[in-house]
Amino acid sequence: MEADARPDGREEELSDTIYALSSGAPPAAIAVVRISGPEADAALEALAGTLPEPRRATLAALRADGEVLDNALISRFPGPHSATGEDVAELHLHGGRAVVAGVLAALAGLEGLRAAEPGEFTRRAFENGRIDLAEAEGLADLLEAETESQRRAALALAGGALSRRVADWQAALLALAAQVEAALDFSDEDDVALLPATFAAQLGALRGELAGWLARPPLERLRDGIRVVIAGPPNAGKSSLLNALAGREAAIVTAVPGTTRDLIEAPVALGGAPFLLIDTAGLRDSADTVESIGVARARAALATADLLIWLGPPDLAPAGAILVHPKSDLGPPSGVAEIAVSARTGEGLEALIRILIQRSTDLLPLEGEVALNRRHRVALDEALGGLNEAETTSDLLVTAEALRRARGSLDRITGRAGVEDMLDALFGRFCIGK
Repeated sequence: MEADARPDGREEELSDTIYALSSGAPPAAIAVVRISGPEADAALEALAGTLPEPRRATLAALRADGEVLDNALISRFPGPHSATGEDVAELHLHGGRAVVAGVLAALAGLEGLRAAEPGEFTRRAFENGRIDLAEAEGLADLLEAETESQRRAALALAGGALSRRVADWQAALLALAAQVEAALDFSDEDDVALLPATFAAQLGALRGELAGWLARPPLERLRDGIRVVIAGPPNAGKSSLLNALAGREAAIVTAVPGTTRDLIEAPVALGGAPFLLIDTAGLRDSADTVESIGVARARAALATADLLIWLGPPDLAPAGAILVHPKSDLGPPSGVAEIAVSARTGEGLEALIRILIQRSTDLLPLEGEVALNRRHRVALDEALGGLNEAETTSDLLVTAEALRRARGSLDRITGRAGVEDMLDALFGRFCIGK
């Protein structure tokens, strides 16, 4: 096949040798420049004048036009046993701006090399079979992780926990499909071969496992945060409470009723878990057009809340809300409340945070549990639909086709089929050099 045979030009791109700074922006103690592609060894030799033994760090002077750029540790990793599946070279430099700029300029001057695009190293690892799509998504999540729970979930995904489970499901599906094919092969014989007695139980067990995974809390809630909506009438202290929980002045606070007219969001980590605190307009009827829009948005936010903190009269609280008596420094509650809080003195804030953390337990994936993102859930739901059809039909041909579709749906989770339309978006989440 010619290098540019694919319509999207990926073969031509993969034949390039790419380079990029793969560590943080200088100045830094150390800077790592990575090179990947068929000309990686030639580029390393051009700068260092030598090729080290594979996978052995070697001190070398890097030169361009006879001038020493830096004394660096260099290493090389021949493909296919490298991070990208290609020949890879790494330059561990002193992390000054001038050093990094000089080395990158020298690489740019070498024939056959070009600067890498965002996520291109990871995309090459995917294209060359070093990682699958689910593992690549885990790496992207790991780069964006801000809390301990996000980090653990991303590591599990990047480490192949979901991919291994998908491989188990595929093996089970293949075993079921083989039983159906065997029955079809003998269906025109005098001694018609029926499906084994264990077929239904095996199919049911697989269905149950997929359904159990779909019932798990979604990854988006872990990544975006549990939506905690703070609601109540005007001047109840909603904005003050949001600021106190967020630890910063995220919302404007005044004594004027109706100050908050739109949703104010403040991400925060509590107990190692992500929360998205949402301040809302005071709930009341208003002749003010802008305020009325804010109240409508507040009511819509109530419907999408994972947790609701209610600062109004308890008898008007939505079902399941955390009943809070605000401004406790001004007097005792007039009705039943779970907790009294003062944003001014800090009274009750720690107790409220404990309630939020406790109620979040059932909303977030368990520690060590692999969480599914929306793409995973869509593919898994389609696979489950195939199993449901296979279980309810008495036509073996329909059963065989349903199992085949289920296998195809699972292939989309790991990127073996039907994912070209989302690859650019995924790898665009990575920084240059990753």
